[in-house]
This record gives sequence, C-alpha cells and structure tokens, in this order.
Amino acid sequence: MAASRHASRARRPVPGDAYGLELLDCYEGRGRYEVVERDDGYIDTGGDVLFYFGTFPAWPAHVQEALRAAHGRVLDIGCGAGRHALYCQENGLPVVGIDNSPLAVEVCRRRGVQDVRCMSITQLSRRLGVFDTILMLGNNFGLFGGYRRAKWLLRRFGGMTSDGAILIAETMDPYQTDNPDHLAYHELNRRRGRMSGQVRIRIRTRAVTTAWFDYLFVSRPEMEDIVAGTGWRVQRYLNSSGPGYVALLEKDG
Repeated sequence: MAASRHASRARRPVPGDAYGLELLDCYEGRGRYEVVERDDGYIDTGGDVLFYFGTFPAWPAHVQEALRAAHGRVLDIGCGAGRHALYCQENGLPVVGIDNSPLAVEVCRRRGVQDVRCMSITQLSRRLGVFDTILMLGNNFGLFGGYRRAKWLLRRFGGMTSDGAILIAETMDPYQTDNPDHLAYHELNRRRGRMSGQVRIRIRTRAVTTAWFDYLFVSRPEMEDIVAGTGWRVQRYLNSSGPGYVALLEKDG
C-alpha cells in the first residue's frame, strides 16, 4: 500500500519538469518518445526515451570503453534515469548522481541508485566531497551551456577532484551535418556572438515544458580551446562512427 501511494505521488507532473516526466512515463510504460524544441522553431521528435534506460551491452563501443576508465569515487552529472550510475554501482564504484529534474531523481531512486541528489551543475562544490572520476556522458558536456561557463565550471571541478582524476565528457561535433536548418542555426549563433554549436532548447512532454536552457556541442578544436587554462587537458578521444565522440580529460599537473 505504501509503495502504491509513493508511485501515485511520483506520477503528478512537476511544473516545468518535462524531462523527468518523460522518463517516468517511459519507466511506467506510458510513453517512449522525446520532443525537443529549439528557439528558432526547429522541432526534433525522433528520440526514443528507452535510450536513457539502456544497459552496458547496448551502449556504443566508444561509450563502453570510456566507462572502463572510471575509477574511485564517481560523480555522474545529469544522471537522467541512472544508467551510468547503476553501471558504476554494479562494478563496485561509489557514485553520486545529480540531476536538476526532481522526477529523474525519483526514477533513479526507484531503479536502485543509492546516492542521487536533485541539484544543478552550477550548484556543485567541494561540499559533496572529493571525486576521482566525473562523468558527463549522454552528450552531457552540453550541460556547460556555453564557453565562459564551461571554463568556470572546469576550474571549479579541479577543486572537487583528486590528483589523477579524470573527466569523461561526451559531445557531438556540430559541424558534421549537411542539414540546412542546422547550418542556418550555426550562422544565427555566430551573428548573436554565440558558439556555432550552442543551442537554446526546451523539452516538451504532454502539456508540460521545461524552461529554455542552453546546451553546447563542440568540435575537437573547440573542446581543446575550452579546456585550455582550466587545469584539465585532453588525454585522448574515443570516436564513434558518426559526429559523436568522448573526450577523456585528465587533471593537468
């Protein structure tokens, strides 16, 4: 009976939490697809929410290789439905997951993530303790949002991590496209003084939308420019068969 009451409370939409609601709908068998709206009016309806629940054997080879590099105490930023945090737990790594979506945090807890917090990337500090690995998988390098904030947060992460720490960051090269709508958006961004791959988007689910937020995609040279001078450096890249890739960053010195 208590579990039933708990599930009923979780089904209530949290204002603005469309992302968490789509995860909860998928977890409870009500929905499968993600709708992303960009601020130029472009709408992408192709995402299958089951992606957020995938297990290690279903992940691309470059993501599998990246996770094998995780060690020590792990911070999973933008943990979503908890797939990477659960992998770490199952392999004996203590992990803290964070997400700014209350319903995503609820889904993580119900799936067995032992330590998950509702907080944004800008709230991270040494108060969470010291980490040996930071995960930003699932294109979550994008959570940096923009050039200046990325540099600021990377410096902050230096104070939250041990000597020898690594940051595993997944993103996508925005220039590997011939879609005229994306190319026009790159040009619009440059006119606005933004990075070409900096998108302003929101998630829509049922009648719920998130607030607009910035999300960042970068090429490898842009990645190295952002990382320069922050106390991190690119150790190596793990490439996919398409525009996506993982950068393994290590603390510099």
